[in-house]
Amino acid sequence: MTAAPSAPDLATIPLRILLLTHAFNGLTQRLFCVLREAGHTVSVEFDIADAVTEEAVLLFRPDVVIAPFLKRRIPESVWRTVVCLVLHPGPPGDRGPSALDHALLQGRGAWGVTVLQAQEHFDAGPVWAWRAVVIPPGSTKAGVYRREITEAAVHAVFEALQSFEPARRTPRHWPALPPHTDRWQPLVTGDARSIDWAAHDTAEVLRRIRSADGAPGARALLCGRSCRLFDAHEASAETLRRAPAGAAGMAVARRGPALLVRSRDAAVWIGHVRLDQPTEAPGPLKLPATLALAHEAATLPTLDVPLMRPDDEWDELRYDEFGGEGQRVGWLAFEFHNGALSERQAARLQQALQFAQRRPTRVLVLAGGREFFSNGIHLHEIEAAAQRSGDSAADASWRHINAIDDVALAILMLTDRLTVAAMQGNAGAGGCFLALAADLVWAHEAVLLNPHYKNMGNLHGSEYWTHLLPLRVGEAGARQLMQGRLPISATQAAAMGLIDGCLAPDAQVFAAQVLQRALALAAAPDWADQVAAKAQRRQLQEARRPLAEHRAAELARMHRNFYGFDPSYHVARHHFVHRKPHAWTPRHLAIHR
Repeated sequence: MTAAPSAPDLATIPLRILLLTHAFNGLTQRLFCVLREAGHTVSVEFDIADAVTEEAVLLFRPDVVIAPFLKRRIPESVWRTVVCLVLHPGPPGDRGPSALDHALLQGRGAWGVTVLQAQEHFDAGPVWAWRAVVIPPGSTKAGVYRREITEAAVHAVFEALQSFEPARRTPRHWPALPPHTDRWQPLVTGDARSIDWAAHDTAEVLRRIRSADGAPGARALLCGRSCRLFDAHEASAETLRRAPAGAAGMAVARRGPALLVRSRDAAVWIGHVRLDQPTEAPGPLKLPATLALAHEAATLPTLDVPLMRPDDEWDELRYDEFGGEGQRVGWLAFEFHNGALSERQAARLQQALQFAQRRPTRVLVLAGGREFFSNGIHLHEIEAAAQRSGDSAADASWRHINAIDDVALAILMLTDRLTVAAMQGNAGAGGCFLALAADLVWAHEAVLLNPHYKNMGNLHGSEYWTHLLPLRVGEAGARQLMQGRLPISATQAAAMGLIDGCLAPDAQVFAAQVLQRALALAAAPDWADQVAAKAQRRQLQEARRPLAEHRAAELARMHRNFYGFDPSYHVARHHFVHRKPHAWTPRHLAIHR
């Protein structure tokens, strides 16, 4: 996919744009950033009630309303007053609430994103712009939405705005459309993607789970429990050779967060599940399969694999090396589901860093995952601790923050080589500061950073941010970022010095560019001088204010967040993991309020 045009070409005049959305999700954040960078005035309103939307339009008086993510219709009182452009995650003519679900269930490789005008009939208004989308093989619904759909939507929105004139209610230029189809596709029901282990082969099992990942999950019976399945991966031939036999639907082994479940013809790794519970019970949580089904998993054999292994062998972490003798680059990827880092994952990441440090490399690339670099501590696992006898959310939070601090410290103390954080996906909260612990931080233009914590109940944050952030943006810049609570595009982050470079328009070419640059660093004639200077800087910083002092001060504030009288963090975490609907739009987003 080509890069978005530079800012002066994005629209003819600055506009007042209201983003009307169900939630401030990744697509909405991406539009928020690029629209503001293009010179538009942007405000956000959560779609809570018709009266609230009407009030927002009266207060802000937008030239245009853009709806990137809605779960219900825009009220007629609004779309008759102002042009409302709705993003539909399907090609022109596709209509209905489950566009991407159907695309993945049907195994489609070609899809699209449409910008259409809100009118009386659902998804049936005039098309202002659209973009074709290629769905890569093996994609999940959530993954396609975060990557291909989001980037196509950004391009389509700007194409629509180039055709917008405040005095008109129709586009100045109608887009060329594909052959017309008008197909209403109903909501995908649970039955349409429930798993019958005896009847469905591996390909069908994976297709059904991926079409429902990350919501609502595919229904199945697992270990005798009714649940929803997420995060599925095909088992390799080597795993099938090593794994115990079992009937279709039987869990026969474990690895990391996942259970290996026999299918009709092979087996799949199920990484996360949400157990069905009675309506009177607390809302079910999506958890690692080995945690949600801990009793059943405890008796299963573990099929571990090395960090360096064949490409078809799944695990959360992978390590590779590139380059010639004496100029080698290590590449450590950690594909943690939704970017969350649990105690277990933090321990594994530390072990992987220790392994990488023993290898004869000059540069270590921390590649994170394709969808997220990291999003910090694992809030779902912390919430689960609140429901567990003998544990608490406060205790689990304390263990998690210390575990991720240990990972950040391990990165900071890699003083015998150069380290690069390669942000293939978004990063938030503590995950941002894991990246900033590296010597160099590179990203591509589609990446978003949320280097703040306060949206999670005024959380203070740790991960040595009080040391890392001022080094890059200064004390005043650090305060502004942490108080502002707004997403930052990679382009903006590079401009302010938060990261060291924005290398590519999107993820497709980013990894190759990172490897090329990392190999150049490893082959540089002054590599030894760079490493020596790095070690000296670390010594000087330690003498000025030890890392242990930063950590102690941060954790003192975190202890009050977890155990103090103010329950804001616990309330915010509970609302987040249980997807509680918003009661109002935060004022830092709704500038019209």
